[in-house]
Parts: sequence; structure tokens; C-alpha cells
Amino acid sequence: MPATQPARGTRDFLPDDIRRRTYVMNVVRDVYERYGFEPLETPAFENIETLLGQYGDEGGKLIFKILRRGEHEGTGEADLALRYDLTVPLSRVVAQYQHELPRFFKRYQIQPVWRADRPARGRFREFYQCDIDAMGSSSPVVEAEVLAAVTDVLRQLGFSEFSIRLNHRRVLTGLLLRCGIADVAHASALVAIDKYEHIGREGVRSELLQRGVADHAADGLLEALYPSPRDGAAQSIQRDAAGVVAHLRALLAADVPSVEAVDNLATIVALSAGTSAGRHLVVDPSLARGLSYYTGAIMEVAVADLAGSLGGGGRYDNLVGTFLGRAVPACGFSLGLERILVVMAERGMFPDQVRCGSADVMVTLWDAASRADLLSLAGELRASGLKVDVYPEADKLGKQFKYAATRRVPFVAVVGDEERSRGAVTIKNLETGAQQTVARGETAATLLRSLGERRRSDDADSIPGKV
Repeated sequence: MPATQPARGTRDFLPDDIRRRTYVMNVVRDVYERYGFEPLETPAFENIETLLGQYGDEGGKLIFKILRRGEHEGTGEADLALRYDLTVPLSRVVAQYQHELPRFFKRYQIQPVWRADRPARGRFREFYQCDIDAMGSSSPVVEAEVLAAVTDVLRQLGFSEFSIRLNHRRVLTGLLLRCGIADVAHASALVAIDKYEHIGREGVRSELLQRGVADHAADGLLEALYPSPRDGAAQSIQRDAAGVVAHLRALLAADVPSVEAVDNLATIVALSAGTSAGRHLVVDPSLARGLSYYTGAIMEVAVADLAGSLGGGGRYDNLVGTFLGRAVPACGFSLGLERILVVMAERGMFPDQVRCGSADVMVTLWDAASRADLLSLAGELRASGLKVDVYPEADKLGKQFKYAATRRVPFVAVVGDEERSRGAVTIKNLETGAQQTVARGETAATLLRSLGERRRSDDADSIPGKV
């Protein structure tokens, strides 16, 4: 028999999975649109030259390549590739449709991406990203708006205790140069720094040495990024944005571009003070982010007691230029749908209505002779906006009720011989056991009223978990 499991790193989504995913995506979509972002979709695969060279050596190894087809199949060469992220395809779109898009183009995109990574818990080869990007402006207002939108998404989903780590690529470059690390080794060193959360300080030091960074340079860099808590000042630097900014200015005083980058971080923090993101921002000079196309501020969401982040992003002012031939300022953020779903499920953060069944009411089937009439009733109820399921076979009512309960359908409608003779319908509440018989013409209104009361009760009694 053929294998029934999906390919490693991919998943099948059953109805409950889809309901949870749809709930999160709807929240994301609603918030992004409130901030003026417009929807965009791009093809699942791109010309391979569009993607190659955009993600650094580490990322480039994870691109899923598509071999040539037809008469070229035997060459073993690839001409297409599944998209690795949503940012590079966006940059291609901006270059392609530059004369049709507004001067300041703000888009959101919720689509799957593919990476030839090693599957692990919470890490997949096919997964969805929820991106926002703003093109055309270098103003730090863009970063402040992006940070606020991401914060609103997380808070609406039930997250409260999280931080958004903020850094700048030029700050990292300045620190690397200050410690004596040559330009040619910067990309490699940033890859090592980006692993700090997973391998710790000593792990990063070991990896820096393996990548050819000298002992004294590695130690100097680590001390600049993670000051040893020898005194209160060092501890203050680690937790206070103003302290971090002052620390960085002192370290990089001789490097004018790096000081300008520090000032840029300070401006973003100041602009965000009056937004929802303000209290969540943490300036963290150790934040690296692995993708090579970032040019300015970079950011990442961290949740307490969670390994890894829920998303990240930053400014990438040169990426569109690789397609267009001129620089276009750009900044964006990508939320990882899969990680958000895992955390919300583990911590009981989904509201009750997401866990409800697929129908509001199920129409029971009394006997074969009543099938046409019951299908007509189902049509009447659907016309009123209700979600209606129909039991397809004549069976014992107890068995039909049990089936509806297993599917978490709250109400059933029964039209037996007695109800039919009176032009009535019996409605049974499967959660309470209560039932009432109403005129057929009042069935929809009665169900809608009962569903409204049920939802108000759920809202009052059940509050999603907060993180």
C-alpha cells in the first residue's frame, strides 16, 4: 500500500486546524488593513535567478529548486524555485509594476513559503508567513507604524507579555569593525551571532572562532553585545533602551555612520512611545537576523519562555534595486503563522467560538419520505444566514443527536410526523438538553436568537488565555 503520511516537513490541515488558522489570519488581515496595507499575492515559484544570491550562503542552501522539464529534464539543471520568503517576490513586483503602484506602496501578504530545512518541532519545510511591507520612504515613521501594527496583531490574539527586540545593521557593522573583524568576515560572524538564543554566549564564541575570528576579537565583540553584569551600570544597559543607546554611542563614537544608526534607533523608540508598541520595545545590540538583504533597523518578537521568535523584519533599502537598477527604500515585518498557532494552542489562547463545530444546526432525517421536505427546511434556514448540516440517512434520533454532538453542533431541528402535521419544528439544544417546538416560519429567528444568547454567554464566561 502507498504511504499515507504527507512528505516530511509538510502537514495536512483538518477542519479544526483550518478554523484556528483562519481565525489568526483574519485577525492579521483586519489589523493590517486598519493600518492602510493592501493585499498582494505572488506565484508559488519564481525564476531561480530571482532568488539566488538574496539570502546569503546559509539561506541559499535552503532554496527548493525545480528541475527543468520536458526535453531538458535529463540535464539535472534547475530554472525555477519555490519561493523562500515573501519579501524578494515583493521586490520583484515593485520593479515590474513601478508605474502602476502608488508612491508609497504598503502591502500585506499571507501565503506559504518553502525551505529545504531539517524538519523539527515547530519547524516545517512548508509554512505560512504573514507579511507587511512599506515601500518608498526612508522615514522612521515607517518603522514605528510597522511595529505598532505587529503589536496590535499580537495583542488582539491574546499576547500581552512580549518584547520586540530592535537593532540596526550599521550598529552591528560598527561593532564588528571596532573589534577588528574584517569586512570579508562580517556575514559569517553575523550568522554566528544570530544563533545566540539557541547556543548561548559560549556557543557563539566557539562558532566565531571556527569561522576564523581571532580570540581577542571574539571576546571584544561578545563583551560589546552582552556586557558582563559586573555592576549596576551593565545591568542597566541590558534592560533600559536609553542605557543601551548611551552604551552604543560611547562604543562607536569614532564611527559617524554607526552613531547615525544609533540615533535612528533612538528616533524609532521615541516615535513609538505613543503607540501600542512603545512599552514592548527593547534595544538589543546582539540582534543580528540572518538574511543578508537588511540594511538598517532590524526587529524581532520575543515571548517569555519560548525558544525562537514569533516573527521579525527590518529595513532593506537595496533589495528592490537588484531588480530595478535604483534604490527604493523599504521596510517590512513577517509574522510566523505556524509558531503563533502552536503557542496559542499550547497555552489555550483560542476563544470558544473558534472551537465550535462547522454548523449552527443539524436537520435530522425522520424517514425517506420526508427527505425533500427536510432539504427544503435546510434551505430556508441557510437563506437566513445559518450554517446548516443535514443528516443524510433515516436513523434513530438518538444516533443522530450523538453524531451532531461529536461534531460540536449546538442545535438540532426535528420534523417528525407530529411536527409536520402542525407545521412546526422541534429545536433541541444539545448542550443543555432543553427543547422547544415552534412554528416552521419562526424556526430561523428562534435559532438566531438562541445562538446570539449562547455567544454572549460564552464571551462573558470565557476569556482567552494571555501570554
